[in-house]
Amino acid sequence: MLTISEVVEEIGVPLSTFYRWRQLKKGPRAIKLPNGAVRIRRSELERWITALEEAA
Repeated sequence: MLTISEVVEEIGVPLSTFYRWRQLKKGPRAIKLPNGAVRIRRSELERWITALEEAA
């Protein structure tokens, strides 16, 4: 599972953009852990990127 910092570095967007996408429910699905940390599964990130490519 990836941290938000790892995801934004990989896809090359500012952290603020990623949080806006989360607010608008346009980003990859995330998991909130019991300690409050947010993680994104690698498979979910890849699925989300594929969906964006298909829509383009």
